[in-house]
Amino acid sequence: MSVSLKKGQGVSLSKSQYDLSNVTIGLGWDVAEKKKSFIQTLFSGGNEEYDLDVVAFLCNSNGKIANLGSIQNGKQTLDNGDIIFFNNLRHKSGHVWLTGDNRTGEGDGDDEQIILKLNDLDVTYQKIVFIVQIYDATKRKQHFGEVQNAFIRAVDAKGLEMVRFDLSTSSEFNHKRSMIFAELNRETSGWQFKAIGQASDSDTFVSYIQSYL
Repeated sequence: MSVSLKKGQGVSLSKSQYDLSNVTIGLGWDVAEKKKSFIQTLFSGGNEEYDLDVVAFLCNSNGKIANLGSIQNGKQTLDNGDIIFFNNLRHKSGHVWLTGDNRTGEGDGDDEQIILKLNDLDVTYQKIVFIVQIYDATKRKQHFGEVQNAFIRAVDAKGLEMVRFDLSTSSEFNHKRSMIFAELNRETSGWQFKAIGQASDSDTFVSYIQSYL
């Protein structure tokens, strides 16, 4: 049975209990219906498009990102580094990768997924931080206060949902455009999944990087 967490809670995912050889971290959300006038209803389509992106920071035992990727023309690119995002879909180890991009949140199930081969991931990686951002949110005047039914969950290699964190709809997320949603922390027997839900005004994961260097 899946464990449902509240903000700040954590649960151990033991190798003896779950198959951690291929774990799916899934993110889902819906966009709240906005009240529209009759004219707006006639000339507009469905819900406004919200592009939520999930990003993973692979951190060492000090909770830091050791490799920011290649440098080209004197500039940091994040390519082939320890940050997995829409421009660096697959980790160089081959054990962590990001799947497709859902820009609306429509439909059931996960809207974004990161796959992790936790049993094969090198022991130098002790923490994985999952950050969610609303792409271009400042320009589009979007925020998490208008997102509902948002969740992050972990599913093992046998399709068993191990843990789930449902983000409660709250005024505290008004004008918040990104957040540290959850973490995985390596343990002797497996990994601990911790629900974070720490939101920020920023609409880009780049603003978090400095805290992990």
